[in-house]
Order: sequence, then C-alpha cells, then structure tokens
Amino acid sequence: MKKLPVIIDCDPGHDDAVMLMLAVGCGLFDIKAITTSAGNQTQAKTLKNALKIKALLAVDIPVYKGCDKPLFRELIIADYVHGEMGMDGPILPEPVIEAEPLSAIEAIAKILTDSPEKVTLVPTGPLTNIATFLLAYPHLKSKIERISLMGGGAFRGNMTPTAEFNIYVDPEAAAVVFNSGVPITMCGLDVTHKALVFQEDIELFRAVGNKTGKVIAELMDFFSIFYRKERTELNGGAALHDPCAIAWLIDPSMFQSKACYVDVELTGKLTLGTTVVDFFDVLKKKPNVDFVYDIDRKKYIKLIYDSIQNLP
Repeated sequence: MKKLPVIIDCDPGHDDAVMLMLAVGCGLFDIKAITTSAGNQTQAKTLKNALKIKALLAVDIPVYKGCDKPLFRELIIADYVHGEMGMDGPILPEPVIEAEPLSAIEAIAKILTDSPEKVTLVPTGPLTNIATFLLAYPHLKSKIERISLMGGGAFRGNMTPTAEFNIYVDPEAAAVVFNSGVPITMCGLDVTHKALVFQEDIELFRAVGNKTGKVIAELMDFFSIFYRKERTELNGGAALHDPCAIAWLIDPSMFQSKACYVDVELTGKLTLGTTVVDFFDVLKKKPNVDFVYDIDRKKYIKLIYDSIQNLP
C-alpha cells in the first residue's frame, strides 16, 4: 500500500507526542519531516521534545527547527498544562541526533520542490511556520495536497470563551493559512473535546508492555491532572487534541464533518483569535474548510492502541 507523504508541524506537547506515535505506529505515512513550532513551550523545548520522541521511536525522520515566536506577537506558552519542559511526566531518552541545519521553512520548501507528488501538511500547534512558508514560497502552494490541522473551534474556546490556544497564540498566521486557498481539514475543540482519554484507556496503553506504551501512559497521567481539575465538564477525561489531525487522514469515517466557510478574528476586543465558522451558511460564502465536529471515541482510542503495539 502506498504511503501518504506528510510533513508534521508540531509543538510537543503531550498530545503532540501521542500524535507522533500514532503517525509512526500506524505505518500509513511517509513522514518527510517533523518541524517544530513554539506554542506549548518555547521553541528550544519543543524542538528538544521532538528529538526525544524521535529517539524513543527509533525512527529516521529529519527534525527541523521552526520560528521562535509568532509573526507579530509575543509568545504565549501552555506550561500550566504541559509542565516546565513541555512534556512532563515520563523520563525520556536524551536526543542522540541534533536537528537538521535547514530551518523548518526552508525544509518545507525543499521537500515540496523535490517531491514528485503533492504533500499533506499536518500542523498541530500555532500556524506560524505554515504561514511563513506560504508567504515566502507562494509558488509552492500548489504542491500542498491538504492541510489537516488541530486548532480553533466553532462553539467554544479554551483561551477565551471563543478562542482556542493554537489560533490565539498566532491569529495572524492562522488567518494566512485559512485564507490560502489550500484544502483544509480543521479538527478544533468541537471534536477534540469529544476525543477523550480516560483512566481505563491510560491503563490499556500501559498494559501494552513496551517502552512506548509506558511513556504514553505516563504522559497521559500528567496531562490528565489539568483536565480533571480545570475541565470538570469532561467528567474525568482529558482532551487528546492533536492525534485527531492524523486520525482524520487515516480514517475520515471515524468523524463527522461539514464543509464551512471559516475565517479568523484579528481585531475583536473580546474575540481575538476566534475561528469564525459559518456552520449555518449565513454568509453564503464558498466553504474553505472541512470542519470536523464529532468522533467515534472508542474507534479513536483503538487506533492509538493498535499503533502503540507496533512501536518499540
């Protein structure tokens, strides 16, 4: 079976780590590169975390350092969720290989230029790197098959009542991406707050018995602390956001989605960083996003579980 060529742009991050495990373990992707964004933690820490996951999974995937801060704003991090190092909980192997010398933006450009086929981009952090690439290399936009991203939301936020973290951190970058004309799949909080991992799921991962199963369980042990304290409406579940962007590429039938027009609010006093999703087609504008809003949670957890079993 031919593997789907992808570039994963992430800010590890507990759920980014699980997303990378799913992407590698499912065996369905030709992962051309991992590029890192600043978001859940600083660029230095997210880059090191990506290299640690690469070492854990024993994969030969090049890792490239992305932008240090948003396009026009100071960086906001989510250490209150992800901890001091951005991926607190397990003890992970120190990286044995450094990041590649090219920047993330240059690497994306080179990969797309050299690829005989279109490549899918999977961003699961702030969209700074993707927007910078689109602005710097507009002639390569046609080489992007699709952008499958985690970010935004139609009916709720987590930084403000309506703005989600990844979009809020760099709303200008998000606006560039959403208005790029590239096909977009958006897995926002509407679906990711249904993509929950509960304690019984964590124990299932731990029971796999390999290194990766132990690490993912310990990641989720730490990650769940915030959700059980601050998101009590999720009834003890932790929102496993980022793997949704990969899971949708593996099995879209696991999800429910709707073609919608989406734009990003850049000036609102109360709504900065909100993805304005025209779910009911009020504006009568051409849809630019496949907006994902529901998931088969049990199938999602099984997909992750099955992938973990294929890893070290």
